[in-house]
Amino acid sequence: MQWTLVIPLKALARAKSRLSDTAGDVLRPGLALAFAQDTVAASLACAAVRDVAVVTDDSLAGRELASLGARIVPDEPAGGLNAALAHAAAVVRSRSPESAVAALNADLPALRHTELERVLDAAAEFPRAFLADAAAIGTTLLAAAPGRELLPSFGTASRARHRASGAAELDLEAVDSVRQDVDTGDDLRAALALGVGARTAAAAARLPIPGRPVGTAGPPAP
Repeated sequence: MQWTLVIPLKALARAKSRLSDTAGDVLRPGLALAFAQDTVAASLACAAVRDVAVVTDDSLAGRELASLGARIVPDEPAGGLNAALAHAAAVVRSRSPESAVAALNADLPALRHTELERVLDAAAEFPRAFLADAAAIGTTLLAAAPGRELLPSFGTASRARHRASGAAELDLEAVDSVRQDVDTGDDLRAALALGVGARTAAAAARLPIPGRPVGTAGPPAP
């Protein structure tokens, strides 16, 4: 099954506020953009992904991600994360009604396309499915098969909400790069330990990160 991914990205000036203790206001927007660039690049390299739609109103992010091959969908509802995802999924389905659609976080800088392919192949076995984040509280991916509504319910404790909504939880090992989103300094250190993409590595190199793992300057292995 081929998937269209919808990836939400808020305005860079407001993105990743919980990283303020690690990256100040000057560096944080560039770090958020780097996360999204590495996420989109890895997604487009995945054999199970047909295309990627990024829902954002940030003009810089839109230009940079479009240059990688993503389609940019304006956040017309301007009603928060779940409204943006539902809108993007509707735009995708208006053009391709039979598309399989999956929402993916924009902050997966260690994402490996081979691990993403394993997750999407597993999700194809269910009408709706999701993958919990590394903390086992949130969600990094929510998938809906053709003809099924996405019904996103991201945010705090979204793992429980997605399970309650009837989505199947994917129980997969060795897909850490798809689970490791980055909200805090500890999350960033965990992503660096996995091995991040080139853009995040360059952005993170400017940060004074205590306990930075050795050997994290290069992109993740395929």
